[in-house]
Amino acid sequence: MTNGLAVFLAVCIAGFLALDAALWDWQVSLFLARRFADLLNWLAFWR
Repeated sequence: MTNGLAVFLAVCIAGFLALDAALWDWQVSLFLARRFADLLNWLAFWR
C-alpha cells in the first residue's frame, strides 16, 4: 500500500464518520460496529 493510497483511505473513512455524525447521529457506525461484533462472535464459534 502506498502512502497516497493510505492517505486517501484515511480521508474517506474520516469523511464517512463526519457525515454519519452530522446527518445520522452515529446510527450507521453503531449499526456496522454491532454487525462486526456479531461476525466476530460467529467466527469465534467456528474456530
